[in-house]
Amino acid sequence: MTERDIPESWHPTRGRKPDEMDGVSRSPQVGDTQAFGVPAPGSSNPVKQRIIYDSEGLLIDRESKVTEDTKKSFVKLPRWMKGWVGWVLLLTLIPGGVGFLAMAMLLKLPTAPNCPSIFWPLASASVRIHCAQLAASKQTVDDLLQAIALIKQLPQDHPLHGEIERFTEEWSKEILRLADQSFQAGNLEQAIATAQKIPQDLSAYKLVDEQIAKWQTTWDKAEGIYTQAEEELRQQRWQSAFMVASKLLRVDNKYWASAKYDELNAIITSSKEDVDKLDKAQRLADSKVVDNLLEAIKLAASVEPKSYLYRKAQESIPAFGRKMLDLAQAKMDERDADTALDIARQIPESTGLQTEVEDFMALADAQRNAWLGNIAGLETAITQAQQINASRPNYDKAQQLISRWQLEIEDVARLEKAQLLANQGTINDLVGAIAEAQMIPTSNPRGSEARQNINRWQSQVETIEDRPYLERAEQIALLSDINSLQAAIAEASQIRQGRALYPEARRRIRTWVGRVQRIQDQPYLDQAREFAARGDLSAAINAAQPIASSGRALSGEAQTIIDDWRSQIRARENWNRAREVAAAGTSQALVEAIRLADQVSNRSLLRMDANIAIDQWGQQILDIARSEGSSDMSKAIETARLIPRGSSAYRAAQEQIKIWQQFLNPAPQPQPEQFEPATIINGQ
Repeated sequence: MTERDIPESWHPTRGRKPDEMDGVSRSPQVGDTQAFGVPAPGSSNPVKQRIIYDSEGLLIDRESKVTEDTKKSFVKLPRWMKGWVGWVLLLTLIPGGVGFLAMAMLLKLPTAPNCPSIFWPLASASVRIHCAQLAASKQTVDDLLQAIALIKQLPQDHPLHGEIERFTEEWSKEILRLADQSFQAGNLEQAIATAQKIPQDLSAYKLVDEQIAKWQTTWDKAEGIYTQAEEELRQQRWQSAFMVASKLLRVDNKYWASAKYDELNAIITSSKEDVDKLDKAQRLADSKVVDNLLEAIKLAASVEPKSYLYRKAQESIPAFGRKMLDLAQAKMDERDADTALDIARQIPESTGLQTEVEDFMALADAQRNAWLGNIAGLETAITQAQQINASRPNYDKAQQLISRWQLEIEDVARLEKAQLLANQGTINDLVGAIAEAQMIPTSNPRGSEARQNINRWQSQVETIEDRPYLERAEQIALLSDINSLQAAIAEASQIRQGRALYPEARRRIRTWVGRVQRIQDQPYLDQAREFAARGDLSAAINAAQPIASSGRALSGEAQTIIDDWRSQIRARENWNRAREVAAAGTSQALVEAIRLADQVSNRSLLRMDANIAIDQWGQQILDIARSEGSSDMSKAIETARLIPRGSSAYRAAQEQIKIWQQFLNPAPQPQPEQFEPATIINGQ
């Protein structure tokens, strides 16, 4: 049983009008002000009241002390109450009213305490537990911690200590459950921070370190799987990346097993698509076609920033742009400035080469003016190149071109002067033009052009000087006799090696020398042909052999006819030998004779005789085989096979061989069908 006085500040009528007092509950409320027996407004006699509660905060008794002043304040009794009837009525009504009021107060439960306004140092354990339960029912970390704090301050020897221990254990586990929800949602730090808010002096705190360690282990395992999958992605091992990513499904964390797994799968899929994009872009770029390079840049730019290949894609874009710039430079090297400028204009800004592109276009336009080859064009080119300042990437190249063009202006002036002299066409003018052009150093921009002009003008001078020698030689050679031809050769030989007309002179000299050699050697070759016509091929060969080995004009012709004569000699020898061998009449001798006769050249006159003899000898072999077939078919087959394919008897021999083989190896005869006696059915 607890006893406490109700502070006057808890009065339940505070803030109410006097006419509203009848409806005020007489039940006490913790934290609210309450006073019973309050006199009517204007009374100066307060009622002192004591309220007694049990351990559960329930009202047990109350006493009121009415002061003397209060008693005096009552009104004087009416006359009707002075009689016994009045007293009887009074005594009847008072106990019934008191009983009624008592029963009403007993049946009316006290209202719940107003927890936010309680002065906790004076609050009872039951009130603390009640308010803690209200706070814990909100299922938030802060409210659960507040609930624990409300009952945790009660002493260890309190009668409700067992109940308090049960509540703190339950609410601590609830906090851990909420922390685990944060962990499952992917907020590891928040989960740890939430778990560490549990007071360390509670018995449930021993679960905190264990739970945090479990979370950290699970998180580290998931991060390791994710990192391994990322590494497989960087190595472009897609199947392996999918296999590693699937391990996240077995991780005891919803965030990693669902959101991060889905995210990783999406990255793997998109990365594989990005690899295909970059491969296609690289193939397009390798074609070195402007439109393909533009398509390659577009494909590389479509790779999303979240892709693992984004960096590679971004690195490839400038590389593709530089390939376009290289194509433009190649066109400039071919002196196709219009195409080069068109390519440069198409290079996208995303390549990061805009500054270089601008400089390239400026220099390309300047070079196009410089290629005009005159002083005005060169001066314009220099002015354009000077607009590229020192901060630009192509500044050094521009300065080199300016220096080159400045030297070229001087060279152009000299070349123009030299060309004017050369146009006169005389030896002196050409010599003067050569002298003027020789003043241009070889290292100068127009040095190569000057050398070409000098060589051309020098050739013109030599042609003018040597043409008379060649013309006189041609006039002399018209007589076509040996002496005239030799004189022409001597005249043309005055043109020295290295002179402009020297190659032409040598061609003419070789022609005239050949004509001289033909005139000299033709009689010997004619004599050899006469020997051959008489059938003395050996004498013909001996007569033509010196000409064939001399290397002179008729040596090729002589060697050709010598080879033909030697072929005829071999054909004659083979034909004679074949006839001698065939005279033996055996199958082997006839086969050898056929072989020798077949070596007679098709160009030989004896080839027709050889063909007739080959057919006859083949027929003789077939006759021998047929005679052998009457006694020994196997031997006859071997003999018939000796007939060569070129013989007219070859086909007949093959047919005869087939007949003999069928006779020696007859085909098996089909066996007659075996018929079983018919079964008698139904008497049939």
